[in-house]
Amino acid sequence: MRSMAAMLLLAVMWGLSIPATKLGLQSLPPLTLTALRFAIAIPLLLPFVVGRHRLPWRELPRVAALGLLGVGIGQVAQAYGVAGTSASVGTIISATIPVFVVVFAAIRLKQAVSGWQKVGLLAAFVGIALVALDGQTAAAFQSSLIGATWMLLSALAIAFYYVWSVELTRKYGTGPLAAWSTFFGFIALLPFAGWEMRHVPFQITAMGIAAAVYLGVVVTVAGLFLWLNLLRTVPASMAASVQYLQPVIGVIASAAIFGDRLGVLFAAGVVLVLCGLALTITSRSNAPAKSS
Repeated sequence: MRSMAAMLLLAVMWGLSIPATKLGLQSLPPLTLTALRFAIAIPLLLPFVVGRHRLPWRELPRVAALGLLGVGIGQVAQAYGVAGTSASVGTIISATIPVFVVVFAAIRLKQAVSGWQKVGLLAAFVGIALVALDGQTAAAFQSSLIGATWMLLSALAIAFYYVWSVELTRKYGTGPLAAWSTFFGFIALLPFAGWEMRHVPFQITAMGIAAAVYLGVVVTVAGLFLWLNLLRTVPASMAASVQYLQPVIGVIASAAIFGDRLGVLFAAGVVLVLCGLALTITSRSNAPAKSS
């Protein structure tokens, strides 16, 4: 029962990440919000590093590249994507990360893709298209399409990060790798965030700070602690079921907070994405976490 409660809590924590980002972007620009998020998270990730097996110097370039990919591209693209589309659309596209993991695992790890997984991939892509198309006027669709493209880039980059970090994770553990890659990604992001803060008007508000704290403390750090604990107490396939609940919680929260209108096409798209997610990950016993 405790494990089930922890899984539900994690789904809520991660499911609220896109709505929280949307709230933070009301007063902070994307690069600034992302930099603030990880500035808060990095000191709290130190327990994953202190006293653990040290990364050899020869591995640092690979870890730095992963950080640039996961934070510098994945999380930054996600922030721009959320800024350019509704939180509901962003949530559903973000839910496709495990689907893209299957594609990259087939390429990088030579894992076979079953027929059902191929059907799931197709269903997820069709679902994304329906979600992006729902209820949009021509002008709004153009804006939403840009945001959806950013979200798709984010999903691809984060999935790429997961698959290309498998070997290092097996050697040094998820926690240390997440901490070091986040640190390197944050360092790479700082100059661009500094440029944005000098050239883009923004306000420091309680809502913006609260969103950054939530993303840094709850989503990035507490979520990682909880996920690793779940992997020690329940089978990975059961822990991965969190990925089904996240988009549902995110869409419900987005509708409640922002009044997102969920039309027929959106509902059909959500069903297709969730079905695609189910088909692509049910045969994989070690599905990676979708940390947002």
